[in-house]
Amino acid sequence: MSGHSKFANIKHKKEKNDAAKGKIFTIIGREIAVAVKEGGADPANNSKLRDVIAKAKANNMPNDTIDRGIKRAAGDANAVNYEYVTYEGYGPSGTAIIVDALTDNRNRTAANVRSAFTKGGGSVGTTGCVSYMFDKKGQIVIDKEECDMEADDLMMLALDAGAEDFSEEEDCFEVITDPDEFSAVRQALEDQGIPMAEAEVTMIPQTYVTLTEEADLKNLQRTLDLLEDDDDVQAVYHNWEE
Repeated sequence: MSGHSKFANIKHKKEKNDAAKGKIFTIIGREIAVAVKEGGADPANNSKLRDVIAKAKANNMPNDTIDRGIKRAAGDANAVNYEYVTYEGYGPSGTAIIVDALTDNRNRTAANVRSAFTKGGGSVGTTGCVSYMFDKKGQIVIDKEECDMEADDLMMLALDAGAEDFSEEEDCFEVITDPDEFSAVRQALEDQGIPMAEAEVTMIPQTYVTLTEEADLKNLQRTLDLLEDDDDVQAVYHNWEE
């Protein structure tokens, strides 16, 4: 699940069981297929594909798996056509939730997403009903233990490349960019050998909601779990202060 930088959550995500890792690889595999179809199989000439490859590496996807995915997408003219679709809605106590999906069957995906919201006591809303509460930003998270560069040097590298903001937290550095500058900033860091724990365009909440009722917490977690288990769902953003 994505949200504002909580590095413990990112570490937890990396340490998920094999089934969850398989889901992440499925998500990224679809993104590779779409990127190749839209811009070709050469990462040098396809910035979207470069970004997906960076995301794949941040999630520890093996290079040969990435290469196979690119070749398969490039060589299969009859590959399944995926399309991006976004749903917005409300969880318990007005929690805002955005769901990004990549699907070959909009009806199936819409039904599954609606069911996930309903089972958690929430509801799907209209387009734009909660997205105004979020800022679309590029987000790069760097594990301090993996990074040899000094904080000041890393900050200057990121800002010179076009980053909007740089922050240092207890165990990580966070770089925030305008979505249009994300590829350039990520590439600049990659060129300097900076290892990235997370590198993607995400939705960052402007404010957060705290849930105190046990029933609300249970219901929201049910919705999030159902969405995460859905193969069509690429990412879920929410403003719950975990």
